[in-house]
Amino acid sequence: MTNSSMVVRDASSATAEYAGLQQQRLLYILGRLMLYLVLIAGALFIFIPLAWTLSTSLKTEAQTLAYPPSWIPNPIQWRNYPDALTARPFDRYYLNTFVITILSVVGQVFSSALVAYGFARFRFPGRNVLFMIVLSTLMIPFHLLIIPRFILFKLLGWLDTLLPLIVPNFFGGAFSIFLLRQYFQTIPLDLDEAAKIDGATSLQIFWYVLLPLAKPALGAVAVFEFMSSWQDFLGPLIYLSSDRNYTVSVGLAAFRNDYFTAWHLYMAAAAVAMIVPLIVFFLAQRYFISGVALTGAGGSKG
Repeated sequence: MTNSSMVVRDASSATAEYAGLQQQRLLYILGRLMLYLVLIAGALFIFIPLAWTLSTSLKTEAQTLAYPPSWIPNPIQWRNYPDALTARPFDRYYLNTFVITILSVVGQVFSSALVAYGFARFRFPGRNVLFMIVLSTLMIPFHLLIIPRFILFKLLGWLDTLLPLIVPNFFGGAFSIFLLRQYFQTIPLDLDEAAKIDGATSLQIFWYVLLPLAKPALGAVAVFEFMSSWQDFLGPLIYLSSDRNYTVSVGLAAFRNDYFTAWHLYMAAAAVAMIVPLIVFFLAQRYFISGVALTGAGGSKG
């Protein structure tokens, strides 16, 4: 009887344990299912404006004003895109935007990486204080700097040129410096010591050792700066006054003023303006995600 009772208890315990595991598995599946449903709903909510933009860009002017509105244009007006892009000199706008964006990315990445390398690897009096001063600039609202910057660029004779939108990026940015410094601190100092033994200078260590290892963080900074420069509206609006110097964002605003009711043409121009940042983000998202995810690991070093 004793052995039979033990067998029964063991069987009951195994059954209860199995039921508990099944219940945990069911709860896990339900939790994941709810998570996916929420993410899908959020993705659809975010996708609605993009879908409406694309739909409107293929409609006639009468269809854009029709009520109730329809999602599917009939007939599809592909000519809206060439009509919109030739209504104003968008080719010039895109060229200006590409020049500003590419040079800003190059300047921001290189200068921020160089400053971050100094904070991460060199020991000098007041290093931490100076780094805190750099970070404190993040708390200064951009709007407080508009008038001083405008006066400075006016004295330099840079107004209505692309220089005010490019040159400041060659002096680094506080957030980019912080991001890269944190990532540099995750790289072991043994690599620097080994390079020094081989006769490498500080700049050679920076160029040949740290930069190749910091590609994820550099990619994240590049994506941040690309999106910021491409979508910037306030800066070009303040410093640029000639139509030939406009960027895409300011050109879209001017286009809307000229063709206030032509929403189909405006949406066509806006859809084309979205293509480049979408392509860049999807191509560089792995660098963006990995760079941001790994920068918090080295805060205690150095």
